[in-house]
Amino acid sequence: MTTHTPDAFHDHWPPRLSKSLRPPRTTLWDNLVTSSRRYPEKTAIRFFNRALSYRELLRQCETLAAWLSGAGVRPGDRVLVMMQNCPQLVIAHYAIMRANAVVVPINPMNKASELGHYIRNAGAKAAICSAELARELTGANNELPRDEQLQRLLVTRYADAFDPSASQDLPVPDEWQGWLNTCDLPVDGPTPVTPWLEALATTLPPPVLIGDPDTPCLLPYTSGTTGAPKGCVHHHGSIMHNAVASWHWINGDPESVMLAVLPLFHITGLVCVMHGTIFGGGTLVILPRWQRDLASHLIEKEGISHWLCIPTMVVDLLASPDLERYDLSRLAFIGGGGAAMPEAVAERLRDTYGLNFVEGYGLTETSGPTHMNPCHRPKLQCLGIPFMSTDVKVLDPDTREECADNQPGEIAIHGPQVFQGYWNNAEATAKSFVYIGGCKYFLTGDLGRRDGEGYFYITDRIKRMINASGFKVWPAEVESLLFRHPGIQEACVVGSQDTYRGETVRAVVVRRADHPGLDAETLVEWCRENMAAYKVPKIVDFVDALPKNGSGKIMWREVQNL
Repeated sequence: MTTHTPDAFHDHWPPRLSKSLRPPRTTLWDNLVTSSRRYPEKTAIRFFNRALSYRELLRQCETLAAWLSGAGVRPGDRVLVMMQNCPQLVIAHYAIMRANAVVVPINPMNKASELGHYIRNAGAKAAICSAELARELTGANNELPRDEQLQRLLVTRYADAFDPSASQDLPVPDEWQGWLNTCDLPVDGPTPVTPWLEALATTLPPPVLIGDPDTPCLLPYTSGTTGAPKGCVHHHGSIMHNAVASWHWINGDPESVMLAVLPLFHITGLVCVMHGTIFGGGTLVILPRWQRDLASHLIEKEGISHWLCIPTMVVDLLASPDLERYDLSRLAFIGGGGAAMPEAVAERLRDTYGLNFVEGYGLTETSGPTHMNPCHRPKLQCLGIPFMSTDVKVLDPDTREECADNQPGEIAIHGPQVFQGYWNNAEATAKSFVYIGGCKYFLTGDLGRRDGEGYFYITDRIKRMINASGFKVWPAEVESLLFRHPGIQEACVVGSQDTYRGETVRAVVVRRADHPGLDAETLVEWCRENMAAYKVPKIVDFVDALPKNGSGKIMWREVQNL
């Protein structure tokens, strides 16, 4: 058996980087203040036809922090943020932190039936959302007991950050116009609703800044085997580490221009794209959602130098018949994670543009990256090597003994980017950590191996999780939503291989006797109305019974083979 060579990856370490990192002992808010002092007139954010300088970005964040304070948000309060990528999302995050509060980023795909859990579990004081999502949020809020409802709701239009009437030399899809220009504000329900521009007109002073890097600043949610999403408590320090480390790892500098099309509610986009770029004084070119022609146009027009993405975006981009029309030569870095990059696609990217796709690995609990491939020596379909200041072990799931090279086991992480624990869930927190040699390691639930050069690979999962184009779908959560349908007696959700998404969601269902006519099309349509789009089963199979073990538990691995 091959023995473990713990320092093998050091032979392939990026030559200009230290193996450990001492991030600033300041808050994420200080990163914006510092960049605005250094580059006041420089474009911090480009959104369609409008540029926002660092000076103006700082001013709007301070103004919104003052409004939040005036609206009753106090230190430590949780504030939901739910919108697609736009400048207002960035402003909301930094304003909430400037108000000494905690950001709760919410996937904008969530429906009312899912949103109530986030409001209630986080004990959210307020929420900031975009206009086309406001009715879903208020619908969820109105269903809660009055003492658990939001106290304030701030609503923005995407057009608050650009001029939709001005001529734009951009191929914006016609089907975007509806939600891009939505301006209706919800009027039903007891929670007061304030328009974005009205909040930015406040003359109140911002609150006194606490500025402690050891206080919570972010509460992103991740699901799990029990079905209910769990909040991950992150202090400024854990987010700061990965924001700084990722910026250095990808060779970021103040002249770097980052395409922000990876969802900014997701931990990778939030930390590595948004916070990393603001730390480095770079420019964010924001795209609300993926669209290959618009992305190609922006890469050329704005001189995009860095692009963190998921492989399906690259697959789609390279499949465009109009690709040769665009000059993508300024791209200096392209990489990401969420799913393995197909070898043939990576080869075409390298042959066409001379770019290696740099894959990485991380979780919501770890502020994003725990592994990254060296830019100068990446391996395909590989997690990479342990990130700066990070120690990674592969442990036998039964004995917790460290595995030898190429022997599969559970990946465990020790590093400054690891979260403090699950929000109000001491039991789940305790089960997620193990102590080795006096150090605390987070158990990822992913089975992997380490090769003789110190690179890591995923081999399987301990937890039942489906990875659909980088979106993590937890079967127990989808199952719990499916059981709300009156025609479903039993349901088991499993992953199914998909050539484009990597995996897709498959539901194997037993009908109730009083709903013999329930069909797949009807069920899928119901799912679209009651759960986020990426969770909706793409495959529905009906069976008379699900396989169970002696204790009556559904054997989901056997369901996968049905």
